Amino acid sequence: MEYLLCHPMYILGGTSTKNLAGNLANRLRQPLLRTIYKRFPDDEFYVRILDNITGKDVLIVQTAYPDQKIVELLLMQDAIYDAGAKKITVILPYFGYSRQDKKFEEGEAISARAIAQHISLHADHVITVDPHKEHILKFFTVPAYSCSAVSTIARYLIEKNIDFVLAPDEGAKERAKETAELINCEYDYLEKTRINGTTVKITPKKLDARGKNVAIIDDIISTGNTMANSIKELKKQGAKTVLVACTHGLFIGDSSEKLLAADCDEIISTDTIETDFSKVSVADCIAATLLKID
Repeated sequence: MEYLLCHPMYILGGTSTKNLAGNLANRLRQPLLRTIYKRFPDDEFYVRILDNITGKDVLIVQTAYPDQKIVELLLMQDAIYDAGAKKITVILPYFGYSRQDKKFEEGEAISARAIAQHISLHADHVITVDPHKEHILKFFTVPAYSCSAVSTIARYLIEKNIDFVLAPDEGAKERAKETAELINCEYDYLEKTRINGTTVKITPKKLDARGKNVAIIDDIISTGNTMANSIKELKKQGAKTVLVACTHGLFIGDSSEKLLAADCDEIISTDTIETDFSKVSVADCIAATLLKID
């Protein structure tokens, strides 16, 4: 699908989002900015802009995770600003540190606010995908917007003959409900029941998994522990297939191996963080959001 912008722009893809930046450039029919990236022997980052962008609009695409990529983003913004860009729009496919959105203990940093304020320094707009909480958008000191990858994931799952969609807990059931409505199937959430001091049973709240094709969907897969346990339980209960899908696939350590060892039939994530499991792209939802603010 192509999206026609009112104003032409250059697209600068960071080191963490080369595929996504290319997808966006194709959909928007806008050029990728020519740049040089390298690291010095002490691992400090270097960026140089090769095109003349004076008076031009520039779209920077860079995932703010892990820490190294945040520093890269700040330097990219500085280079674009200093080169005379007219307007800078920052796309954060995954906004790292967004889960520390308040003080849980006295003396803590509100990490989401700190990172947002630094990114806002050289930005006119910010767009992020499926933030952990919507209210973190208020931490930016420039207009900030979010978009959702749910419809993109749902389009992929339609081809998998899913019988029902599960949320990993009650708090995430709205995402499962939205996905199920797009697929035209039922939805439920997983409920944990403590059997004794050492045993916890994980089951769908109301639906029966026997003989069913089930998709568990969440915004983030990090360590994979909850997902792996859920897959095992669903298979014990007779589920025919169990797929897991998320927007942001962090896959910390051996988490993907845990999921496969738990007899997961397929792991699906988007390209907000580019991995071997990035089977769908968030380029469309970002492009659609850009049209609204262009």
